[in-house]
Amino acid sequence: MTFFSRVLRFLFWLLVLSWGVRLLKHLVAWMMRRATQPTPRKGVDVESGSQAVGLARRLVRDPLCGVHVAEVLAIPLRDGSETLHFCSVDCRDAYARRRALKEERIAANG
Repeated sequence: MTFFSRVLRFLFWLLVLSWGVRLLKHLVAWMMRRATQPTPRKGVDVESGSQAVGLARRLVRDPLCGVHVAEVLAIPLRDGSETLHFCSVDCRDAYARRRALKEERIAANG
């Protein structure tokens, strides 16, 4: 191979590499923009007012495992006069079982 053909081949692969890096940069930027934009959920009307948007931003704490969850995603349980929010159905059921066992022990010791 001549020197000239090696230089042309080097420049070709340099061009291909630079296009690939640029494409990757645009792909990552698009993914980051998409990840930071809020996605509308079923049952939540974002256009109706700020109340639905305000609810989506409020975090509540699961009393069983301590995880913070968005209020619109949390699973509520009415306990007396207060509403508790859970991260999953399993946590809600475990809390209800513990609560029932505690009440049974109090009634048995009565």
